[in-house]
Amino acid sequence: MTAEPTTTQRTSGVSAGAGGRASRQHTLRERNLRLVARAVYDAAAASGERPDAVPPSRADVAAATGLTRATVSTLVDRLIAARLVAELPPVPAQRAGRPAVPLVPAPRTVVGLGLEVNVDYLGVRGLDLAGDVVVEHVEAGSFHDSDPVAVLGRLGSLASDAVARLDADGMRVAGARLALPGLVDARTGELEVAPNLGWSSLDPVALLGLTDVAVQVANEAKLAALAELAGDTPDSFLYVSGDVGIGAGIVVDRALFLAERGWNGEVGHVVVDPAGPRCTCGAHGCLEQYAGKEAILRAAGLAGDAPLESLTALLRSDDGAPAEQARSAVVRAGQALGSALADFVNLTGVSTVVLGGVYTDLEPWLREPVEAGLAERVLAAPFAPVAVRSARAGVHAALTGGAREVLREVVADPAAWG
Repeated sequence: MTAEPTTTQRTSGVSAGAGGRASRQHTLRERNLRLVARAVYDAAAASGERPDAVPPSRADVAAATGLTRATVSTLVDRLIAARLVAELPPVPAQRAGRPAVPLVPAPRTVVGLGLEVNVDYLGVRGLDLAGDVVVEHVEAGSFHDSDPVAVLGRLGSLASDAVARLDADGMRVAGARLALPGLVDARTGELEVAPNLGWSSLDPVALLGLTDVAVQVANEAKLAALAELAGDTPDSFLYVSGDVGIGAGIVVDRALFLAERGWNGEVGHVVVDPAGPRCTCGAHGCLEQYAGKEAILRAAGLAGDAPLESLTALLRSDDGAPAEQARSAVVRAGQALGSALADFVNLTGVSTVVLGGVYTDLEPWLREPVEAGLAERVLAAPFAPVAVRSARAGVHAALTGGAREVLREVVADPAAWG
């Protein structure tokens, strides 16, 4: 797993993290324990970009943190005892001396859970500290105008089953993040409104019924944006999550920008045409009515609940008028999306747009009209063209982002685990 989003990775593959050199304050041991944990986890994150990278040894961690080797050895032993760090078999030393013992995040010990309610599925995904999926269940459904008590109760049951399986396998659940497609108050965790679910003014955690797991709530697109931080994504970018609704997450210097209440990023309700069709939010001409998944499917001549594969098959085919209608629908969506995203880029100044959700599969056909809209409308485009790329976090990225956020907090406070 990756450590904190604010991590700066060194080319050696070992980083001291945002904490700087060794602390000399009264919380010396706890802060230095965090330094050592961050060094191991940051190196693991960097190795994902450099497959030939060798995990750090105690000596490497000492060099990265400025701590003495004896201190690092003591702290590493503590992390191993807490089952947060594991040792690999020794590797031969390049110089005279004892073989180096590589250090890696401990697999199958501590787990973060990502939970999600979306318009057409419920999901649970558990990641361990090594970044591997150790439990997952995604259940299809139709949750337009649904009963939050029933839906969240069902998700809570799925999560409880996952926790029981993990516990039986000797793994500890550190907590969970619940992703919802709507306005979530970052201060209270309450859902203010989720138009496509038909939900408003509720405390979703209470309805899950998870008494033994600490759950925090966040917007789906924002957690999906955090899932993109693993890899070679730029430090600052605008992540756009396309589904029935359209949300966005703004990442600046590898940290999520939430503003006062975390209600930013609602690009799906940017008005494209004031005289356009009525949106679920009550306004007219919102972007979702042109570039949301159901809107694209209907414009392509398909049912609004048709699988996305039906659309991509048409886009790849030579089936005359139906294929042409499908391509026209995606181009129209891309033009609307490019126009709305240009406003976001002009306001935020980010130079990379990441297309996530259904847009990842549609990117080969969306990219050109989106890029054209950005080039035409972004004031700085002639001097710094906006890059457009597909998301790389995989399907149901909010589940991954949520689980990683839980584990990030474990790495930030390893003293609490042993």
